[in-house]
Amino acid sequence: MPVDMTRARFEELVSESLDLIPAELAKAMDNVVVLVEDRDLEDPTLLGLYHGIALTERLSSYGGVLPDRISIYREPILAMCDTEEDVVEEVAITVVHEIAHHFGIDDDRLHELGWG
Repeated sequence: MPVDMTRARFEELVSESLDLIPAELAKAMDNVVVLVEDRDLEDPTLLGLYHGIALTERLSSYGGVLPDRISIYREPILAMCDTEEDVVEEVAITVVHEIAHHFGIDDDRLHELGWG
């Protein structure tokens, strides 16, 4: 049975997960915003998605663009979890996974590192 959690509490968990990012990495994040959304309309099972140009792919001509977006999808995360502790863990994994994409780390490498 999915976990019942308010949007405010879920957003708090996302914020707490962002606080887990080491300070030197957080400082290196550039032109990116993290958003909580209910679900991805194209793939309602997605837990998170990075929309943007990874730091490793930005050229000297990069500039004047809207911020990259990291979307954390509330409904599929709550649907796959049985307890609030499961949600805490899954939110942290999803946030780290999507931030890693911002730094240019692909899914294969994330799976190797245990953040798949």
